[in-house]
Amino acid sequence: MRIYRVLLVASLVSVAAPALGQNDFNGAQEIGRSDYASAERVIEKSRKIFPHDVDLMLNLATVYAHTGRTPAAAALYREVLAMPDEALAISETQDASAHALARDGLRRIEPVAVTAR
Repeated sequence: MRIYRVLLVASLVSVAAPALGQNDFNGAQEIGRSDYASAERVIEKSRKIFPHDVDLMLNLATVYAHTGRTPAAAALYREVLAMPDEALAISETQDASAHALARDGLRRIEPVAVTAR
């Protein structure tokens, strides 16, 4: 099982956490600066080489959610959920699953159904 570093950005209100690696091939630094256009360019370039990389997919979903492309973000989160789960290191001492992050991202961007009787 691969382990990724994930940067939890507390100010994100509608997305799962972006993943952070040693080199900025995944847009995490740009997402942290709210520079979503630059993040998208970095992520798309890396996805040409690693199209099914989970942290790239989660980061791109983050960008989409922050730039009003909710359906595209939801599609990426669902794609992550359809893949085998992977452990993600979200800090030096804490792990989370890619599936948990994708489910959290979906919960934050999808409308809540309310019923009335």
